[in-house]
Amino acid sequence: MALFCSVAENVLMFWEVGKYIGSILLGGERAGYGKQIVVTLAQQLQSKYGTSFDYSNVTRMIKFATRFPEIEIVVPLAQQLSWSHFIALLPLKSDEAFMFYANDAMARRLGKRELRKQISRKAYERREIANSQLTEVSTVPFNVFKDPYLLDVFGLRENFLEADLEKAVLAELEAFILEFGNGFSFVARQKRMTMDGEDYRLDLLFYHRILKRLVAIDLKIGRFKPAYSGQMRFYLKWLTRYEMQEGENPPIGIILCAGTSREKIELMELDKEGIAVAEYWTQLPPKKEFERKIGEIFEEARERLERRKHLTGSVKRDVDFFYEPKEEDEDE
Repeated sequence: MALFCSVAENVLMFWEVGKYIGSILLGGERAGYGKQIVVTLAQQLQSKYGTSFDYSNVTRMIKFATRFPEIEIVVPLAQQLSWSHFIALLPLKSDEAFMFYANDAMARRLGKRELRKQISRKAYERREIANSQLTEVSTVPFNVFKDPYLLDVFGLRENFLEADLEKAVLAELEAFILEFGNGFSFVARQKRMTMDGEDYRLDLLFYHRILKRLVAIDLKIGRFKPAYSGQMRFYLKWLTRYEMQEGENPPIGIILCAGTSREKIELMELDKEGIAVAEYWTQLPPKKEFERKIGEIFEEARERLERRKHLTGSVKRDVDFFYEPKEEDEDE
């Protein structure tokens, strides 16, 4: 007999199966004996209901129900995410990371492949690294930017110019917005700003529909220099005076550089003025090297947060830092 259910009903059924096995059948059992129970039960369920109840999937059901024992948490997730999404999410050891990727998948309607790509590219960790720049008096919102940004899809070669980077962004605008996150809409390229008869041009201007504010992006091909902040201050002042509409929040800016000094950025406290700074990587190193580099940046960010706590006695919020190698998905 086959089971025919909607996507939401399917997820909730798997949760209920996992809940029953985990809490009723396995409650208090020794690990070895409990595993044999699951093996036997999975064989029986698979024989009766099909391959959805093989041993690997039944263990996922148990893990899912153990991790989220309250049905109230599961129902809204099940209404928008398929079981394939949950298979990609379950290896994550942090509940905060789980919910970040789940909410991102729901907000942007990501398929399972795109969700797995976001997880493998450490989108959550890079967002938390960017958050670590922000202080308790920051005017840059939390959870909006990442650091570093991965622009490897552009195919840029060595010795490229800022104009090449800008053209690459426009040629791959959809991928660029996907990397930036939910809510960004393109407004203008080389936005002209005139003052005292002189023209100044901002590389890229976006609008964030959720935050209801303009986002100015300045592209730099070298390492961050303090002088760049003065240029961004001018852009934000100009946008505030001449472009900000009624009901909008003040604009914010991000300076994208090929390299940054995070200690220098922390010292300058640019976030108080609505300015964030982030690196971009145009080429990704091999997987292990990429994970090692992100891990090192994470550790540096954690140290900065701890140092700030000692200096100020508080921070705006604690960032849940963790680092773990990605577990291989069994059905990849």
